[in-house]
Amino acid sequence: MDLKQIASFVKIEHTLFSLPFVFIGALMAGDPTLSQYIWILIAAIGARGLAMGLNRIIDKNVDAENPRTANRHLASGAMSLNTAWILCGIFLIMLVGGAAMLNPLCLYLSPIPVVAFVVYPYLKRFTWLCHWWLGGCLALAPAGAWVAITGEISSNSWYPDLLYVSLGVLIWIAAFDLGYAQMDIESDKKTGIKSFPATFQPPVTMAVMLVSMPLWAVAFSIISPLGTIISLGLVTSVLVAGGSDFQNWWFRAHASTGWILLFAMQLS
Repeated sequence: MDLKQIASFVKIEHTLFSLPFVFIGALMAGDPTLSQYIWILIAAIGARGLAMGLNRIIDKNVDAENPRTANRHLASGAMSLNTAWILCGIFLIMLVGGAAMLNPLCLYLSPIPVVAFVVYPYLKRFTWLCHWWLGGCLALAPAGAWVAITGEISSNSWYPDLLYVSLGVLIWIAAFDLGYAQMDIESDKKTGIKSFPATFQPPVTMAVMLVSMPLWAVAFSIISPLGTIISLGLVTSVLVAGGSDFQNWWFRAHASTGWILLFAMQLS
């Protein structure tokens, strides 16, 4: 299997969501060195790859029953489970190894994201709160980067700014996932996935998405008011425009949000 296939398997483009918030968390914590940046990047890529790999393995049969996801590597048989587990092992080594190279606290806390990643695919079989759990998984990105730089959490120096940013990521990702999950309403009903759109239908889902937007905007304003206004305007324009290509633009708007905030943070 070549790098292109591995990138496709773990949806490397989804790293665009968490990576800018990793850098934001690191910059909020202090002045990272080049070495710290490198090890944070290795750990972050490992975490993202592990999360997606575990999700693909656990959801193999569910994906096979969904027309939109039936051609995924494991669901279609293009990749063996053994290969997928090997990749997960490599990503786990990257996560734990990167954490160990940063500081002892990072290493000690490294099982937390692993547990969160394992829980998510199973949680969506039982409750529509899974979208907010997914948001919580990505909210670990700025928090983890903060610990990577400071090596401590006891001084409460992370409060309130880091808390607000992490809560913002949680709400922002949950709102994104609510919009994305609307593609699979019928399939989720058939396969028993308890997504919010499948449980409450699109009108209620849209209302929750709208309520979520000012909440994450307020939280992100700590990073950069200008970046927040631009990001909120971009996401709002996609939501208002709708249309047949909504999902693609919804993805792009949210994938751009963190990078807009990171760039604006550097300008302020």
